[in-house]
Parts: sequence; C-alpha cells; structure tokens
Amino acid sequence: MNKNVYIRILLLILLIPLFANFTINNDTSGEKKKAKKKDQKIIGPYLQNMTYKSVSICWATLEGTTTIKGPDGKEKEVNRYQEHSSIIYGLEPGKKYTYDVFNDGTDRGKGTFTTFPRKAEPFHFVVLGDTRSRHDVHQKVVNKVIKEDPLFVINTGDLVAAGNNINDWEHFFDINKNLIRNVPYFTVLGNHEQNSKNYYNFFDLPGNEAYYFFTVGDALFIVLDMEGDYILTPDYLKGAEREKFWEDISKGYFEKEKKWLENVLELNQTAGYIFVMFHPTWYSVKKSRTAEAAQRRKFWGDVFERYNVTAVLNGHDHYYHHARHGGVDYIVTAGGGAPLYKIDAIQPETVKAISIEHFMRIDVGKKEAVMKAIGLDGKVIEEIKVPRRK
Repeated sequence: MNKNVYIRILLLILLIPLFANFTINNDTSGEKKKAKKKDQKIIGPYLQNMTYKSVSICWATLEGTTTIKGPDGKEKEVNRYQEHSSIIYGLEPGKKYTYDVFNDGTDRGKGTFTTFPRKAEPFHFVVLGDTRSRHDVHQKVVNKVIKEDPLFVINTGDLVAAGNNINDWEHFFDINKNLIRNVPYFTVLGNHEQNSKNYYNFFDLPGNEAYYFFTVGDALFIVLDMEGDYILTPDYLKGAEREKFWEDISKGYFEKEKKWLENVLELNQTAGYIFVMFHPTWYSVKKSRTAEAAQRRKFWGDVFERYNVTAVLNGHDHYYHHARHGGVDYIVTAGGGAPLYKIDAIQPETVKAISIEHFMRIDVGKKEAVMKAIGLDGKVIEEIKVPRRK
C-alpha cells in the first residue's frame, strides 16, 4: 500500500471517534441543559430593597432534596434551595422597568417594577400581617392587594407558621408569586419566623435586616425587631426566671436597638411622614397579652410621641385595632390569614376594634396621609387621616 494512503487511512481512523463525540455533544448537551433549566423548580423572582435608583431582584432554585425517615418508618422529603439575587443600580426615580432574570424564552423570570420617587410626591402602599396560616384566606388577601396596585408592601410579621420549615416558605412564595414579582415586599420579623436562617436567606433587606429603615420621597419607614434573643428563651423558664433571662440575655440587644432608633429619628426630624413597623402590639385588646404590651411600652417609653411619628403599625394579635395616644395612631393590622382572635380587653386608648380579615391601604399625599383598613369584601372598615409632620 502507498505510504501516503496508509497515513491518510490511519488519521481517518483516529479522527472518527473525535468527530463523532463532537457531533453528539454539539447536538444534545446544550439542549439537555436548557431543558433541565426550564424544568427546574424555582421560587420567585421577587423584588427586594427598592430605592429611587436601585433594586434587588431575587429568586431561588431547587438544589436537591433531603430524605428523613422517622422511627415509624415514614419518609419525609425536605427541599433545599440556592438563593440568587441580581442588584440593579443606576435606575431613574419614579420610572417603570421590565426585567427577565432567566431569558429562557418563557415568562417565568419576567416582571415589572417602578422605582421609588426621590422627591416628595403622592404614592400609596399596603400593610398587612400574620399571613402564616389559612392559605386560602391569605390568597384572597393577596388577590385584593394586587388590585390596589401599591408601590410596595410591608408585612408586619408572622409571614409563615414556622420559619424553620421550608414547606411553609414554599406555600408563602407560591401564594405571593403574582404580587412580589412586580411589587417590592418589605418584611418584619415575627415570633413565628423563629429568627430562622431561611428568613435571612430568602430576603434581601436594608441594614442588618432585623431592624432597618428606608425612605420613599420624604417619607421615612422604620422597621424594628421586637423579638431579638427572646425567641431563644427556654420553655422551662417561668415567672421570675423567665424575666431574669430577658434581663440578662435580651435587654442588651434591645437597648442597642433603642439607641439606634433614637439616632435615626433625631437625624430625620424633617421627614414629611414617619411610619414605624414592628410585630408585637403596642396596645393589645386581647386580655392575655395586655400585660406584655404594657411592659413593652414601659421599656421603649414615649419615643414615638416625642418624635411625632405619623403612625405605628403592628401585627401579632389577629384582628384590627386602632388606638391613639399622645397624638400618635397605633394600629394592629393582623388579618392576613391567621385565625382571628376574640377581642376581650378594650383599652382607654382604643378608637376602633374589630376581629376581621383585612389589609391597610395608605395613601401618602402632599398635605396628609389617608390610612384605610379594607376588608375582603372591599368595604372600608375605618379611615384615618393624618396631617404631614410639621
């Protein structure tokens, strides 16, 4: 055989497998990866940490499942997620944008948002709380909120039944998916969040995320953590022992937070409006919780009245309650889904109290803010008008 022909045949034999592999990989691997990505279970996308010039778009992908078998032989599957975020900066204030975090030819990664105004101008937002259970009621509330087309939403805590239970978070994000992909969602730590890692992983909030502030135009929003280390209190501690645990373990945390709060209020005295949110009530009309609320007021003192805060909004007690003291409106808005409580301890400061599912729509204008408690039937439970701070 001619030497040159022999060399050509040998090279062809050696190269055929390479071409074959190249052809197979080129035809299928990319498609398989793309198909797998489209089929992957996701949470989100959802909007976080909005400002007048930036936003954090978050989502989470299912990374795997842990199987647990109990002593009864029954297996339980627990999903685990990888959280992602895309921080978009350099946006224009008060403008509407569209986004797509996946760009995979589907709508699952798409959404819209409107950046916050930089200067004082009218806007409205929604506040709701205690969405942790009765998922059908929670869904009805969310559907009503979507129709209000708010600039953003604040949840006053107890978003889920158990913060350490990933299944509860899956329910929460599924119920809210059509809202939070288009509307920024700010959250407050409730006792049912259990100060869990899940909470801090899923949400991208300002500051240290437990307590923080943000601004919209010349309106200041302050979110406080009223749970702190108290969530770690052992169940076997009762009475004086429980009180001592609070004094030694939790009090230092709250004193630091209180100093931070006074500093923020002192530096923002020219704000047109100041809204403060935290989970447990300032004034409770549930008999078993009035003493706890009184202790809370004793520790924090008259800080909200001294700084002429526009309104304080809480959750925790599952009803609507409006109290007024020292020129400040204190509102419990906790009708987002959790079982309603009986009202059995009307306070001297009480203006209105009703056990009802609801949410709050708050319109911030140039001269006044109008706060409306709205039931699931669309009717206004109460309307409160508050003038702009002087």
